[in-house]
Amino acid sequence: MISADIQILLPEMLLAIFAMLALIGAVYTGKDSTAPLMTWITSAVFVVLAFWIGTSGEGANAAFGGMFIDDGFSRFAKIMILLSAAAVLLMSQGYMEKKGLLRFEYPLLVALSVVGMMVMVSAGGLMTLYMGLELQSLALYVVASLRRDNLKSTEAGLKYFVLGALSSGLLLYGASLIYGFSGTTLFAGITQAAQGEISLGLLFGLVFLISGFAFKVSAAPFHMWTPDVYEGSPTPVTAFFATAPKVAAMGLFARVVHDAFGGIVGDWQQIVAALSVISMFLGAIAAIGQRNIKRLMAYSSIAHMGFALMGLAAGTAFGVQAMLIYLAIYVTMNIGTFAFILSMEKNGMPATDINDLRMYSKREPLRAVAMLMLLFSLAGVPPFLGFFGKLYVLRAAYDGGLAWLAVAGVVASVIGAFYYLRIVFFMYFGEEPEQGLDQTRTPVLWGFLMASAAIMVVGIVNLFGLEPLSEAAASALVN
Repeated sequence: MISADIQILLPEMLLAIFAMLALIGAVYTGKDSTAPLMTWITSAVFVVLAFWIGTSGEGANAAFGGMFIDDGFSRFAKIMILLSAAAVLLMSQGYMEKKGLLRFEYPLLVALSVVGMMVMVSAGGLMTLYMGLELQSLALYVVASLRRDNLKSTEAGLKYFVLGALSSGLLLYGASLIYGFSGTTLFAGITQAAQGEISLGLLFGLVFLISGFAFKVSAAPFHMWTPDVYEGSPTPVTAFFATAPKVAAMGLFARVVHDAFGGIVGDWQQIVAALSVISMFLGAIAAIGQRNIKRLMAYSSIAHMGFALMGLAAGTAFGVQAMLIYLAIYVTMNIGTFAFILSMEKNGMPATDINDLRMYSKREPLRAVAMLMLLFSLAGVPPFLGFFGKLYVLRAAYDGGLAWLAVAGVVASVIGAFYYLRIVFFMYFGEEPEQGLDQTRTPVLWGFLMASAAIMVVGIVNLFGLEPLSEAAASALVN
């Protein structure tokens, strides 16, 4: 019945209706004057929806003939997406307002992209998959080039749009091949067609599909857009790119390979493992030469997606659980790190050069300690929470028969530690610059930085109950 289908799709529908009504309302108000209030309202809507999804959903439900799936896995991913989007919106308000970028469209474009992400992780067929993906991407293309008077921002938006169109083409071609050789767009039907000896056409379709997903998660060698878009976009937009869309794309990736191709793990396992290795090493090595902290975080993101893909490559329920735990920790670390980057200013202007952080600990000891904890966690140094995230995916790879991948992950992690520890060195040692960073007092950014740093230490006790929740989510997907 249509009423039952709508009930399952209600969170996405309510968020879409809210965004459209807000757009109409903005026409009859002072538009940009209402932007700060709209940012807070949108963040509150995200948090309320996350609470609703977390408390009301149970079991696995399918809507519209299996095209939309609401299960434990999708609910876990949606809560992560909504909470990280709310955090980034709250962090970005002061920065965007100060730089004259806080237009009423900004929170609403973020809301529409989040609707797309929620559809992505609940996709039960190729049609739903593409609808969610494009809704997310179209909103993000605009957000990337929000700073219209800046050449780099315009370049970032255009580059993301052109390369995004290319990846969508790859993905669509793969989807058409899969449909042609399986006779259905639903994942449940594709599973039946992909049993036992898989046809060459179906395998080619899967390869093209994975290539499209690799672009969305910025996995090497499909990472070429990431450094320029991270650098050119306004810093709050970069923070958003580094959090919620990554969770959505990895969730969609996991859903497709397990829901549609779960019976042929051996056929896609090596492809995902290869993407994981290339991403880890490229991210770790390329970041060493970066002086711009936003470009450095772009290559860091590529490396971290390599580790998340390691969990997926295991092809097991524990592998998916490890991937979800890793993503949750990664998003928390990034929120704290970008809260710090957003507070970096020199002469009232945004600063991104890591050389400006020299002897930062003398001027801002508490912030320097918080950033040190986050950087150690990003590097995977024990006993911080980031270490346990890496331990999970390494164990999943080893248990999945990919010991060589786990060894490669350890080597890449050691290489990657260099550029994180270099920032720590700059903050605590060396010569103090003639003019350092300004002393900024932004309570929201300070709060997010301190909270994220505290989580990196306190979270090692029981991961805030993340283990049983992620296990239930993974078992809902892999059965």
